[in-house]
Amino acid sequence: MDKDTKTELDYLLPDKAYEILKWVALIALPAVAWLVGAVGPQWGLLHCGEIVTTINAVGVFVGALIGVSQLTATKPDDDSDKD
Repeated sequence: MDKDTKTELDYLLPDKAYEILKWVALIALPAVAWLVGAVGPQWGLLHCGEIVTTINAVGVFVGALIGVSQLTATKPDDDSDKD
């Protein structure tokens, strides 16, 4: 296929994997971190603060990776519509 006639963007990940990682980074990991932070001390979970920080750091890392994937997949001529 010709590079100039290509209409779809090339992503590093398939659409399904991207959507799952996006959901994990934006919904699941922050919810789990909140749950561990709220319930962990009540149940005597050791190192609760460190666990919450680690979960949040993993969420930010996954979010950054999928954000970079999104940015690198955009066409360079997308700004031509903003005349």
